[in-house]
Amino acid sequence: MTSLEEARELLRAFPVVDGHNDLPWALREQVRYDLDARDIAVPQDAHLHTDLPRLRAGGVGAQYWSVYVRSDLPDPVTATLEQIDCVRRLVDRHPDALRAALTAADLEAARGEGRIASLMGAEGGHSIANSLGVLRGLYALGVRYLTLTHNDNVDWADSATDEPRVGGLSAFGREVVREMNRLGMLVDLSHVAATTMRDALDTSSAPVIFSHSSARAVCDHPRNIPDDVLERLPANGGVAMVTFVPKFVLQAAVDWTAAADENMRAHGFHHLDTTPEAMKVHRAFEERHPRPVATAATVADHLDHMREAAGIDHLGIGGDYDGTAFTPQGLDDVSGYPNLIAELLDRGWSKTDLAKLTWKNAVRVLGAAEDVARHLKATRAASHATIETLDADRPGA
Repeated sequence: MTSLEEARELLRAFPVVDGHNDLPWALREQVRYDLDARDIAVPQDAHLHTDLPRLRAGGVGAQYWSVYVRSDLPDPVTATLEQIDCVRRLVDRHPDALRAALTAADLEAARGEGRIASLMGAEGGHSIANSLGVLRGLYALGVRYLTLTHNDNVDWADSATDEPRVGGLSAFGREVVREMNRLGMLVDLSHVAATTMRDALDTSSAPVIFSHSSARAVCDHPRNIPDDVLERLPANGGVAMVTFVPKFVLQAAVDWTAAADENMRAHGFHHLDTTPEAMKVHRAFEERHPRPVATAATVADHLDHMREAAGIDHLGIGGDYDGTAFTPQGLDDVSGYPNLIAELLDRGWSKTDLAKLTWKNAVRVLGAAEDVARHLKATRAASHATIETLDADRPGA
């Protein structure tokens, strides 16, 4: 039996729980949620990283669908509700393949049925508009994690890719974490500044997750996790889910991206500008300087390091498919997970360890959050705190 055949056999028993997939946002941007125009029951290779045939081929057993919205939208709460509606419609449209999931028990039930458990995670604290009431509303609608920030700071937490403003979590930010613990909503620390990671770990009474982040010691990008934070996961019980985005996992890609962005600025364009004139400049740069290519081995390097720093009980997978334009060779779309597992088998990872990576750790951490919530709900009422009261004395508030 080849390593790839062995990987596929393992995934039939313990499929992947993937921490982050941006299919709902891709459906919004491409077809304004017209699910007939992007029917995921049939191959969508020309448009998406994700469809049901490729999820099956990739051995995916549970997916956290991101209900991400951009932070600059005029009404991010409404946009988040539309994203939630998209996920619900997808599940309703494909009942033979997808099962709505809220709990660890739901994940196990879906595995037994051969369906893909469908969970939701909100990406960025802007989705709650500084309101614990909105946070509770999202939980009631099925959202089971909140990434505290996206690429920009929120009023109560610093992002990894913005200028520090709060210094980590504000008093209200810590109250958000405590209320998430009471609800049973996982605290997701992908995208947040290292100071925010540490403050959240100091505050949270439940295990945290990183839904799609890799190791900063392997690739020096602020989106990745420093070793001192990885080393705290055993005491917390949390799980770091390795991501595949080339510019977060391959140092040459980080450096190339920085040079490409500087070239755009030198020509008078924002680095995210996609107008024809800007893209002409970008393509000319890429012709002169070919884009570095990550592979499944690149991602495996991160997992090797993360296992050393955090331990095998604290690792998972969060590919970020349909949220990135580029993917590693061998991990081109959601069908590629067996290639990563085969790479790890070739490196000597045991089947026991791989079952933890793909399935067991992610299921355990959700169940642990539920256990903490049961205790807290018996001892503590819902918080009525506001950012105006808790952060009133903060400079710049």
